[in-house]
Amino acid sequence: MTSLVSASDWPVGQNNRKTEKPTMSVVVPVYNSEGSLPVLVQRLEPVLMTLASEFELILVNDGSRDRSWQVVEELTMRYKWVKGINLLRNYGQHNALLCGIRAAIYNVVVTMDDDLQQRPEDICHLVSKLEEGYDVVYGTPLKIQQSHWRGLASQLTRLALRSVMGNETARHVSPFRAFYTSLRDTFANYSSPSVSIDVLLTWGGTHYAAIPVPYDPRNTGFSTYTFGKLIGHALDMLTGFSTLPLRITSIAGFAFTIFGMIVLFYVLGQYLIQGGSVPGFPFLASVIAIFSGATLFALGIIGEYLSRIYVRSMGHPPYVIRSISDKG
Repeated sequence: MTSLVSASDWPVGQNNRKTEKPTMSVVVPVYNSEGSLPVLVQRLEPVLMTLASEFELILVNDGSRDRSWQVVEELTMRYKWVKGINLLRNYGQHNALLCGIRAAIYNVVVTMDDDLQQRPEDICHLVSKLEEGYDVVYGTPLKIQQSHWRGLASQLTRLALRSVMGNETARHVSPFRAFYTSLRDTFANYSSPSVSIDVLLTWGGTHYAAIPVPYDPRNTGFSTYTFGKLIGHALDMLTGFSTLPLRITSIAGFAFTIFGMIVLFYVLGQYLIQGGSVPGFPFLASVIAIFSGATLFALGIIGEYLSRIYVRSMGHPPYVIRSISDKG
């Protein structure tokens, strides 16, 4: 079940908030964001002090090429509630999130990006909605500014995610999300290098909500989610968490078989009625080309699944931790 409501419908401090404050872990994947991290921590501190009885910030450095890890270490020395995890190399945003989620110690997890597009001040809306009985709450951007091709890739990714998740939640997913930490128990043993946090959350969650929130312009740098990476992520979700491509291949194979039988009956009918061979070699050559293409397409889909089985059989972990920085 998915609900999309306005964030302005539950001002902070109203009776729809629980009296007892939750404990909260904020997980942020870090990649080349040395300039925005100090500001992020400064803005998060008053928000978390207001919302949570106990809290922590987990910064997962995903193989940054700048001084991001050095900045994370400095922040962990300055703030006792900030923890840093340095991954061995760049594994991807969702892999870094999985690492941070598994390291969380409090009962509510909030995930957000490191570029300050999602405002820390809006966490209160996600947590407030979560306390109404939802398992996962997304902060959906009111307006998205991106290129045509990147927008097209994002739509394809959402379609792929919708086919995997099986509900309308995929239309509203975003990196800005809040959920109960207990959901991670359902994917505690997940060890594949291909990770989609939104899909993993569906293994344990059944009630979802999405809240429209404003997104600020990117603080520094630029998005690393290019058109190619978004398409790759969509393919990863389809072949890593769904059998839909195999079903499409089966349906296509059945359809081409019926088409081939129709052509066969047409050829035999022409032969019996008119006698002699049937003219039209280009038509038959086209049919052969169609069947050959369909066969290669089916083999490609099957090969993609076999390659994923092979990769999983090698036991590659979704991430490897190089070091941890934690003053507490």
